Amino acid sequence: MDAIEVTDPRDPRLADYVGLRDVTLRKSLESEHGLFMAEGDKVIRRALRAGFEPRSLLLTERRREALGDLLDGVLDRGDAPVYIVSEEVAQGLVGFHLHRGALGSFHRRPLPAVGDVIEGARSVVVLEDIVDHTNVGAIFRSAAGLGVDAALLSPRCADPLYRRSVKVSMGSVFTLPYARMDDWREGLGALRERGLRILALTPGEDSVPIGDALAGDAGRPTALLLGTEGDGLSSRWLDQADARVRIPMAGRDVDSFNVTAAAAIACYELVRCSAREEPAAGAPSPPWASEDPVSVPPGA
Repeated sequence: MDAIEVTDPRDPRLADYVGLRDVTLRKSLESEHGLFMAEGDKVIRRALRAGFEPRSLLLTERRREALGDLLDGVLDRGDAPVYIVSEEVAQGLVGFHLHRGALGSFHRRPLPAVGDVIEGARSVVVLEDIVDHTNVGAIFRSAAGLGVDAALLSPRCADPLYRRSVKVSMGSVFTLPYARMDDWREGLGALRERGLRILALTPGEDSVPIGDALAGDAGRPTALLLGTEGDGLSSRWLDQADARVRIPMAGRDVDSFNVTAAAAIACYELVRCSAREEPAAGAPSPPWASEDPVSVPPGA
């Protein structure tokens, strides 16, 4: 199979890539056709490594040579076309300058059940109604990078496979197992049934430092609740938690972090304290497991 040069942004073969900044259009199109978009060669490669099946690739002429190995790899598989377009055609098609020069359309997979995702998990993040795709992507990147085992989403939480989430996560959404709850009101019951302690992250006065709460029962499987950007966690989820926890602040008229910064700090503490038992054979060690000093290359 050879790459296909396309000169008309209205070509029906490029329908997967139309209007990527039109959120309403993209939600409808991606839901109808069961697809998601990966932007940039790094993210496309990670989707392929994670086993997602490509529908097609779109490369600009400018990036064709630089991404030749990616193009050849997909063409060698023979299961997805590769379209080559000019910068002008790409911008007219997707609605913005495609400076990374590469897009991939991939088939979605059916989401697993909540019970399957959290089975055996020692650390879980649970997102309640976080509707900003950038925030969801950033939280997934932190959780995956720090070694959290799984994520759960409330029914109204933003889609981790929406293009912006995938891009911000740098493909971490492909590696962190997740599921979406069907029932917001009773969704936390599945966690408690499997023996997970439930901690609600909130800056409220009745919360305790997260390090203290985790150290008090180190090694116990734990789920961390993260609330929506504006109002935080709902009163129902706060009331269902075993404890309310906070990240201690130094003052200076700052009482809390935004949800992405708070999630990164809390995930570090969560995994550090929930991974006190010996890891399973072949499991990667968390970054704090080694006592050797970390070597950072110059300019990193």
